Amino acid sequence: MSGVNPVPARRRYQSPLREESARRTRQMVVAAARELFATRGYVATSLADVAAAAGVARPTVFAAFGSKPALLRQVVDEALAGDDEPVAVAERPWFRPVLEAGTQRAVLDAYAEVVALVGGRASGVFETVRRAADAAAEVAELWESMVGNRRSGAGMVVERLLALGPLAVEGDRAVDVVWFFNDPAHYDALVTRCGWAREAYTGWVAGRLRDALLPR
Repeated sequence: MSGVNPVPARRRYQSPLREESARRTRQMVVAAARELFATRGYVATSLADVAAAAGVARPTVFAAFGSKPALLRQVVDEALAGDDEPVAVAERPWFRPVLEAGTQRAVLDAYAEVVALVGGRASGVFETVRRAADAAAEVAELWESMVGNRRSGAGMVVERLLALGPLAVEGDRAVDVVWFFNDPAHYDALVTRCGWAREAYTGWVAGRLRDALLPR
């Protein structure tokens, strides 16, 4: 109808305090889920268990994440990134040295630091997902995604290496090598289980990458 002013849409009121409270609740839920998934196993842990451990109601957990698989994915994302900020890996301060390094050796040294950093944060979560993937189809899908993301990260590193010069092996084989060494399972085996110092592990990764990839 002409001449009738439309009713203005009501603006959603956003309270910084409320948003911060919701964020803290999500962080508590993620921390509780990470601990329970690791100790009890993903399949044996319910959203009610997570809610109780976090000190919130089950509907609060469901409202924040929607499902247990979505909660597990958030646990994985935060373990990899180190926080809950929506920032791409390539833009994070701990990854920038890989892309900004001026020599192939410096690229690999910087990437070894990244591998150790991520291994320290996420090796336990990776093992949790790997085990759960055998029993839950939705986790198997997440596991394949995690494996694929590691390979994409390896490809990013090889691309940077090739921008600085030739490698000792072909591109796909170079990606295979980086993908092998960026597996957090190596950190779990050598640092967590065998007691290596993190610095020793970082040096080992850097050395193996240089030996396999750089021209003699």
